[in-house]
Amino acid sequence: MLEEFGESYSEILRRDLHLHELDDKTANELLAEGEDPKVIWLAICKTQQVPKSRWAGKPVVKRIGDTQ
Repeated sequence: MLEEFGESYSEILRRDLHLHELDDKTANELLAEGEDPKVIWLAICKTQQVPKSRWAGKPVVKRIGDTQ
């Protein structure tokens, strides 16, 4: 979340954004209940209209010669 939304906004989303597809609970509530973080992240992505291309994180540009 930090990569997509930054520290401050990520905190607000975790605390205040009610995810309708996950029983209208917040990410913090869901994490406390043991919900899979990936399920929560995908629900946040859909709600916040994050492009699908960034659901797995921002693309990494590899340079020629990178071995990792």
